Amino acid sequence: MASEGINKFIKLWLCIIISLCYCYSIGRTKKTPKGIVRLLCLLPVMCLFLAIPLNISSIHFAGTTAFSISWLANFKLLLFAFGKGPLSSPSLSLPRFIAIACFPIKIQQHPSHLNVYQTPTNYAIKVLLFALLLSVYDYTHHIHPTILLVLYCFHIYFCLEIILVTVATLTRALLGLELEKQFNEPYLSTSLQDFWGKRWNLMATSVLRPTVYEPVRNTAARFSGRKRALLPAVFGTFVVSGIMHELIFYYLGRVWPTWEIMRFFLLHGVCVTAEIVLKNAFADKWPLPREVSTPLTVGFVMITGNWLFFPPLLRCGAKERALEEYAVLGAFIKNVTTLTFSSFQSH
Repeated sequence: MASEGINKFIKLWLCIIISLCYCYSIGRTKKTPKGIVRLLCLLPVMCLFLAIPLNISSIHFAGTTAFSISWLANFKLLLFAFGKGPLSSPSLSLPRFIAIACFPIKIQQHPSHLNVYQTPTNYAIKVLLFALLLSVYDYTHHIHPTILLVLYCFHIYFCLEIILVTVATLTRALLGLELEKQFNEPYLSTSLQDFWGKRWNLMATSVLRPTVYEPVRNTAARFSGRKRALLPAVFGTFVVSGIMHELIFYYLGRVWPTWEIMRFFLLHGVCVTAEIVLKNAFADKWPLPREVSTPLTVGFVMITGNWLFFPPLLRCGAKERALEEYAVLGAFIKNVTTLTFSSFQSH
C-alpha cells in the first residue's frame, strides 16, 4: 500500500510539473497578455491545484502539497496573471519557473556571501531533537496533557522547518539559487508582529504580502490615509491566512471545518493590530525588555495554539497517522542500511 501511495504521489507531481510548463508558455506568448485574459487561461490549473491534495492519503505528502501547491503556487500564479510576483521575471528559465512556483522558496533579492541557512550543526541538532521528541510519544500515558500540548508546538516547528529547509537546500544545490530563510528563530520573537511578520513561516508571509496585504492597504489608503490603512491590511492578511489554513486542515482530515483555526487567526489578527496601535502610542515611553517580551510572545502563541489550533488537528487523528508514517520511514531506512551494509560485507 505504501508503494502505491508513493507512485500516486509521483504521478500527481508529474501532473503539477506539466501544468506549470503550460503556465510558463502562457506567460511567453503575446496572445495572453497580463490581466484577465491570462487569469482565465491559468484558472483551470489553479482549480486543478486545489483538487490535487484530495487524492493524497499520506498526511505529510498531503500537507506539504496543500501548502506548496494549493496555497503558495496558486497565489504566485495569481500574481503572475497580472504580471507581478516572482514568476513574472522575463529572465526566468523553465526549470527555475517550475521550482519557484511549486516549492516554498524565495530568491534572495540581494545575494551575499553570507550563508542564510542553518549551519549543518544547527540543522543536525534540530533533526536530533525531532527524533527524540518522536520517541517521547511512546510514553504519552505518563505525561501531563499540558506538557503534551507544549511538545506538539515543538513538533510542528521542527517538522515544518526540517521539511522546508530540506526542499530549499536541494533546490539551491540543483539550480544554484541564493534563497531566503523559511524560518528565523521564532522562539526569539519579541512581539506578535515580530513573530508573524519576520520569523514564522516566511514563505507564507512573502506570498501574503503582495497578494493580500499590499492591495488591501492601497485600497484602504484611499479612504483613511496610508498610516491607518495598515490596520485593515494586517487584519485582512490574517483572515486570508485563516481561510487557507482551514483548507489545509480539510485536506488533512477530510472533515467539515469547525472554524477553530479561523478563530485562532482572527484572534491573532486582532492582537497584532492592537499591538501596532499600542506600540505607536506607548513603545517609546515604556519599551518592554526582551527578557519580558519574548516569553510573553511565545507563551501567548503556545497557549492560543493549544486552545484553538491543535484540537481540530488531533481530532482528525493527525498525530497517530504521522507516527505511523514515521514508523514506515524508519523501517525503510533500516532496510536500506542493512542491505547496504550487507553488500559491503559481501565485497
